[in-house]
Amino acid sequence: MRFAFFGDVVGKSGRDGLADHLPGLRRRLGLEFVIINAENAAAGFGITENTARELFDAGADCLTLGNHSWDQKEALTYIVREPRLIRPANYPILSDAPGRGANLFQTQSGKTIYVVNLLGRVHMDAMDDPFAAADRELDKAPLAQVADAVVVDMHCEATSEKMAMGHYCDGRASLVVGTHTHVPTADCQILPGGTAYQTDAGACADYDSVIGNQKEEPLRRFTTKISQGRYQPAFGPATVCGVFVETDDRTGLAKRIEPIRIGGRLSEHVPVVELATA
Repeated sequence: MRFAFFGDVVGKSGRDGLADHLPGLRRRLGLEFVIINAENAAAGFGITENTARELFDAGADCLTLGNHSWDQKEALTYIVREPRLIRPANYPILSDAPGRGANLFQTQSGKTIYVVNLLGRVHMDAMDDPFAAADRELDKAPLAQVADAVVVDMHCEATSEKMAMGHYCDGRASLVVGTHTHVPTADCQILPGGTAYQTDAGACADYDSVIGNQKEEPLRRFTTKISQGRYQPAFGPATVCGVFVETDDRTGLAKRIEPIRIGGRLSEHVPVVELATA
């Protein structure tokens, strides 16, 4: 199976970048499924039904969330109606969080792909153990038995926690990829057990920014410790960042992982993956 995962979409610039580039990428790379982290899609904070619809129209098959899942209150009801929207699976049981933390999808070719969203705990809000949640969710759809491919979005701050999750799921997932820090890392690899891994997919955002936000307010806060307003998404051309993965049809494990960077300021440094001729 050939699929792609794209990192955190920040505001209108990120949504427009995906609308411009994703349809062509689906054709060129033969993508059978596309996952996008969309927790910053609505003006940089959360997601709405309208912003989700833009991403689905651009070619997304599934949207994952993170620590900003409920910044837009309509997401609390929209997620109940939209099975393609996935929130972290390790919310505390007592929170009674709406929606689902994982879902099994079927591609147009009849293959199945299981998507899991997890939220880290290092320098983040208090959540239930993401490693125990990973066990619980992965047991529901074992790779190569129930699911032809399994993807884990590990949304967290610490690179060590992302790496630990990659190794914890090695051999049980097709891809473990980090989100949240908005900067694409250069460590895409296939782990010893056959799981593709990248510490952070990066953001779909204007990179003439501070992690996708206009520079003035973050600089003001760093230099003066005084806030004068809310962060606002940068509005220049977005670089669309993500990873391309190809799996073995028999095992569901990864045969290939490559970075995707197209548009904006970063794409000239990493060529968009070109599929080898058969």
